[in-house]
Amino acid sequence: MVEVEIVGLRGAGAGTSANDARLPSRKEVRRLARSAAACARVSEGHLAIEFADERRIAQLNREHRGRDMGTDVLSFPVDGAEPLGESLPREIGDVVICASLCGDVREAIVHGVLHLVGYDHEADEGEMLALQRSILKEVTS
Repeated sequence: MVEVEIVGLRGAGAGTSANDARLPSRKEVRRLARSAAACARVSEGHLAIEFADERRIAQLNREHRGRDMGTDVLSFPVDGAEPLGESLPREIGDVVICASLCGDVREAIVHGVLHLVGYDHEADEGEMLALQRSILKEVTS
């Protein structure tokens, strides 16, 4: 099973109860992340999802992408989706989400995890975003 570590979920909505109310439960975060990973046949390993404030995500965006601004979601893959062998645990990577900059936090979770397992909407013909919509429809129905 994919182990999903969740950091900073409560309080991620910029401190307002209205924003916190639109955040998914820990159970739903795990279900969304595992569904996205399964699309690349990743069924074992560990990933972390951090809910960060605007200052932190802007700092990460500046350090890792050279963009001096906030963003909704960043992905930091580690092992990728290629097979590692039966005895090696997979460190899938980290997703950082800024809920206050997201239109849909659930979409950001799926989007970030799809990037971790090798999908890239900037290089494909729309497959990643179609898959993202499909996962969201299936998991949130």
